[in-house]
Amino acid sequence: MKKHIPSIQAAVVLISLITLVFCSTTTEAQVQYQPYSYQFYQKLNDSAYSTKTRFHTSIKPFLLDDSVLTAKYKSLMSYGVDTLNHHSWVHRKLFDEHLIDIKKPDYTFFADYLPDLVIGREFKESRTTWLNTRGYQVGGTVGKKFYFYSSGFENQGVFANYMDTYTNQTGTVQGQAYDRTYGTKRTKDWSYVTALISYTPVKYLNIAAGHDKNFIGDGYRSMLLSDYSSPYSFLKLTGNLGNVSYMVMWSYMQDPSSPKLSYEVGNRKKWGVFHYLDWNVTNRLSLGFFDSVIWADSDDQGHKRGFDFTYGNPIIFLRPVEASNGSPDNAMIGFNGKYKLSDQMTAYGQFALDEFEASNFFSNKGSSRNKYGWQIGIRGADVFNVKRLNYLVEYNGAKPYTYSQATSIINYAQQNEPLAHPWGANFKEIVGLLNYSYKRFDFSGQVNYGHYGLDANGLNWGKDLFKSYLTPARFDGNPADFGTRSAATTSGNFIGQGVTTNMYYAEGKVAYLLNPKYNLRLEIGGLYRRETNSLFKENTTMLSIGLRSSFRSLYNDIASYKLR
Repeated sequence: MKKHIPSIQAAVVLISLITLVFCSTTTEAQVQYQPYSYQFYQKLNDSAYSTKTRFHTSIKPFLLDDSVLTAKYKSLMSYGVDTLNHHSWVHRKLFDEHLIDIKKPDYTFFADYLPDLVIGREFKESRTTWLNTRGYQVGGTVGKKFYFYSSGFENQGVFANYMDTYTNQTGTVQGQAYDRTYGTKRTKDWSYVTALISYTPVKYLNIAAGHDKNFIGDGYRSMLLSDYSSPYSFLKLTGNLGNVSYMVMWSYMQDPSSPKLSYEVGNRKKWGVFHYLDWNVTNRLSLGFFDSVIWADSDDQGHKRGFDFTYGNPIIFLRPVEASNGSPDNAMIGFNGKYKLSDQMTAYGQFALDEFEASNFFSNKGSSRNKYGWQIGIRGADVFNVKRLNYLVEYNGAKPYTYSQATSIINYAQQNEPLAHPWGANFKEIVGLLNYSYKRFDFSGQVNYGHYGLDANGLNWGKDLFKSYLTPARFDGNPADFGTRSAATTSGNFIGQGVTTNMYYAEGKVAYLLNPKYNLRLEIGGLYRRETNSLFKENTTMLSIGLRSSFRSLYNDIASYKLR
């Protein structure tokens, strides 16, 4: 990229924030952390997206110390809890309480056992699918400044055919961890662990360190940073000063697809730094500015670079620093915005700019050097004045080769999966979601249509983030000359090129909530997925039933990673 966002606003905000930190000594409210999942967070819509507040909605997970959310959150965590009658210990633990729940003036602690037991049937393949998960969550506070949380899951399962194919091709169970069977067995085996320590020295600043996921945006997907890939280690500072919220995060990630330097070293590692400035201009309008830089822990010859302290400065957007270094690092900038049309409707959008060629950016010639993604959506709560009826309609897309780099070690991915939209690049998608809660019942429905292009015959058509963007299918020159040749040699690249593929997806679920404290529920679900192109057609129809718990996100609406 050759352009950057001015950093004066961010600098002023953070300098003011640091001043306040050292001038203040107390924090007013106890901070609580809620793991992010769209299905739970959409229940906060009527509070988070009210036109009467200026709550910062685009930085997730939320820190639930804001009065805007605390009342709604507490009502969700205690919904249906019977405090009037004296029930047995078993009844209370099954329906009302944490398994262990200690509340003292100076500290709190809770712990739960999290079962996730599902059995289903994929009809076309005559395959019985199942999931056997034993999990835990623990959390608590020390005083009013420290919060800690951890969850862990030991899993075995048999997936539908398309999920099985995805896992075998990526080596990763979608969004969770690497497959310990390495694709050699139908029954997959993996672990999923998160952990976080949060410290709020003053009400203006939160410091969090952990191994988890993060999300930036107001939609179901994010073109900037999503919760799709496996958890990664990070250190995050989030400052709030009235109408401005500023986040800086440093992360440490893995790239199993890059050739290993040695058996002892293991998977190649990469670093990332992310900045996001969110400005609530009014109660209705919010503008957000994003940037990121990804760099390799060591080069292909094994020369160790480690953490680059030039990226340790939390105040400025880093594109100028990356450019002044003359480095080959992967820099990206982005924008996030929303406008609350009413209490029941919010319009939002994103734009991610990975790289652009100024002479062809507006020419519509399809230059492979113009790499960007976008999002436009509408979401709302209490639609048609029906309480707890929430909806979302969203359009996403990314040009071919977006998020890819010269080598995969610095691409925009973690553990063989995208850090932004789960479909990578070279795609367009429309998604609609509807959620309704009635007493202890939850009803959810989803429909997707996707249009994308897959690679074939060894050519790189731009969907696979782990292939070099220096060798696009329509460029027959020397990769060393990429960017120095005339624009015509890299033109003609449009969404859907390669093996043009269409996907239709529909899913519905009905759940009965047993215990809101750890989201224990009985759930019945149905799924239909059809993926078709000139080389293969795949239809999936499934039914499943299970006893489920936890707040982790599990995505079934994935597109093919590559050809069969």
